[in-house]
Amino acid sequence: MATTEHSTSSRVRSWMLQGLSDMGKGHGPGGPHAEPEPAHKGQPWYRVMCLTGVDYFSTLGYQPGIAALAAGLLSPIATIVLVIVTLAGALPVYRRVAEESPHGEGSISMLERLLSFWKGKLFVLTLLGFAATDFLITITLSAADASTHLVENPHLNSALHDKQLLITLILVALLGAVFLKGFLEAIGVAVVLVGIYLALNAVVVVSGLFHVITEGHVITDWSSALTAEHGNVFVMIGVALIVFPKLALGLSGFETGVAVMPHVKGDPGDTEAQPKGRIRDTKKLLTTAALIMSCFLITTSFITTLLIPEKEFEPGGQANGRALAFLAHEYLGNAFGTVYDVSTIAILWFAGASAMAGLLNLMPRYLPRYGMAPHWARAVRPMVIVFTLVAFLVTWIFDADVDAQGGAYATGVLVLISSAAIAVTIAARKAGQRNWTVGFAVISAVFLYTTVVNVIERPDGVKIGACFIAGIILVSLLSRLMRAFELRVTSVTLDDMAERFVRDMASRKIRFIANEPDRRDKAEYRDKIEQIRNDNDVPVQEDFVFVEVTVTDPSEFEAGVTVRGEVLHNRYRVLTLESSSIPNALAALLLHVRDTTSCIPHIYFEWTEGTPFANFLRFFLFGQGEVAPVTREVLREAEPDRDRRPRVHTG
Repeated sequence: MATTEHSTSSRVRSWMLQGLSDMGKGHGPGGPHAEPEPAHKGQPWYRVMCLTGVDYFSTLGYQPGIAALAAGLLSPIATIVLVIVTLAGALPVYRRVAEESPHGEGSISMLERLLSFWKGKLFVLTLLGFAATDFLITITLSAADASTHLVENPHLNSALHDKQLLITLILVALLGAVFLKGFLEAIGVAVVLVGIYLALNAVVVVSGLFHVITEGHVITDWSSALTAEHGNVFVMIGVALIVFPKLALGLSGFETGVAVMPHVKGDPGDTEAQPKGRIRDTKKLLTTAALIMSCFLITTSFITTLLIPEKEFEPGGQANGRALAFLAHEYLGNAFGTVYDVSTIAILWFAGASAMAGLLNLMPRYLPRYGMAPHWARAVRPMVIVFTLVAFLVTWIFDADVDAQGGAYATGVLVLISSAAIAVTIAARKAGQRNWTVGFAVISAVFLYTTVVNVIERPDGVKIGACFIAGIILVSLLSRLMRAFELRVTSVTLDDMAERFVRDMASRKIRFIANEPDRRDKAEYRDKIEQIRNDNDVPVQEDFVFVEVTVTDPSEFEAGVTVRGEVLHNRYRVLTLESSSIPNALAALLLHVRDTTSCIPHIYFEWTEGTPFANFLRFFLFGQGEVAPVTREVLREAEPDRDRRPRVHTG
C-alpha cells in the first residue's frame, strides 16, 4: 500500500515538474525562457501576430464601452488621440525594443542591464509587479468581459443574469486546465480566432457605418450635442487630451508583441546573436497589428457613440462592457449577435491564454535566476496553478466587474510602456543618436504624464500594482532566505595552472587556505601559513594552496566560476575566483576538486570578528560575513554523506 502511494506521488510530482515548459520541448536547462526558438523553426510573422492579437484585438470587446464612459460624446475624438499616441509613440518605442532585445526579454531586460547589485534587482522586481498586474488583470478582465457577453445574450440572460462571477471563475479555471495539459498549438488556434473575430467586427463596423450614413440626423444630433457641451473644436481637443489617459487600455498588447518574438521565423542566415530577419519581421508584426487596431478603434468608437444611447453604457446597461455586441444584436439580428458573442467570448478567453503565456515567459526568466523563487518555479505546471489561484482571488475581489478592473489594467499597461520608452531613450543616447534620443524622450514624457494622471484619477490601479509588487518582493526575499545555504554555482572551470596545482596536490593530502586578499605581499602569505599551522597543529612539511574569492555582484544568485592559478613571489600558489558569494564559491571548488581527484580536500579558515547575526546579514546581502560556518553549511546541504564531504577547519 505504501509503495503504491509512493508511486502515485512520484508520478504526480514527475508530471507537475515535467521539463521546464510544454511550450518548447527540447530546450536546455533554461527552458524556452532562456533559449529562444531558432529562427528556422518559427512561424511567419503574420501568424505570430495573431498570438499577440488575441490580447490586443480582444480589447475591442470592451474598449468602445470604456471610451464612451470616460469621454462621453468626445469618445471618437479621444480615440483619435489614442491612435496618434499608439502610432507615433508606442509603435516606435516597441520597434526599438524589438531591435534591442530580440529574444523576447522585452524592456525589463533592457533596464536590467543598466542597473546592478540590489538596486537593479529591486527595480526589476517592481517592474515585474506591474507586469504581473498587467497580465493577471488581462486574464481576469477578459474572462469577466467574456462572461458579460454570455450573461447579456438575450437568449441566456434570464437563466444566467446572476451567475457572472461563477462563469468568470469557470473560464479562468478552464484556462488553467489548458496550460496544465500543454500549450503547443497556441498560434494555430489564435489564427482561427483572430481571423473570425476581425471578420465579424468588420461586418458590425460596416453595418454601423451604413446606419450612421442612412440616418443622417445621427451625425447632426451628435455634432450639435458636442457643440452645445464643449463650445468649439479647441475645447473639444483639450478635453480629449485630458480624458485620454482613461482610454489607455487600447495600448495593451505591445509588451506581449515583443514577448512572442522567439516564435517569429526569420531569415535562413539568422543567428541568435544577429537575428536580423526576426527583428525585421517583428517590426512588421507590430506595425500591422497597430494599424489594424487603430482602424477598428476609430470606427468602433464612432459608431458606438452615435448609435447607442448614453444610458446603455452605464453599469447595468445593455451595452456596458459589450458595446459592439449590442450593435450586432440590434442591427444584424440575434442569430448573428449570438455568433458574435461566441466569437468574442472565445477570443477574450484566449486573450487570457496570451497573458498566461506572457507570465510563464517572464517570471521564470528572472525570479529563479535571482534565487527569489524555488526550483519548481522554472516548471510550467506549478506556476500555472499559482497564477490561476491568484486570478481566482482577483476575480473574487473585483466581483468579475470589468469597469472595476480597468484602472489596475491601465496602470500595468502604462507603467510597462513608460519603462519601455525610458529604456529606448537611454539606448538611443548611448548609441549617440541625438534625434532619436529627443524623440523618445518626448514620448517618455507623454507616457509618464499619462501614467501619473491615470494613477491620480484611478488610484485603485496603483494600489493593486503595489500589492503585486509587495507580494513578489516578500515572496522573493523569503525564497532567497530559504535558499541562502544552497549550492548555487552552476559550473566550475579551472585554467591550466589551476589544474596543475590540483593534480600536484592530489598525490598528497589536498589542503587549501581561504585567504581574504589584502596587500598580497610575501609577508601576508607567510604569516597566514604560520597562523594556520599554529591554530590547527598542521605539520611543517605539509604544503598549502591559497584560495582567494573576489565578490562581484552579491545580488546575483546563480553563475559559473572560473578558477585561475598563479604563483606569487616565486613560492606561494594561489587560486583566484570571482563570485557573488565567497562561501558558495569555496564549497563549489571543494566539491569539484573532490569529484575530479577522488580525494577529500581540506580547507582552513580563521574566525571572522563580529556577531553571528550581523555576519549572516553581510553574507545574505553582500556575499561575505562569517565564511567558515556558512561554507560548511553549504557543503552539508550539497553533500549529505559525511564521509564524502570536504573537511572544513577553523582556528
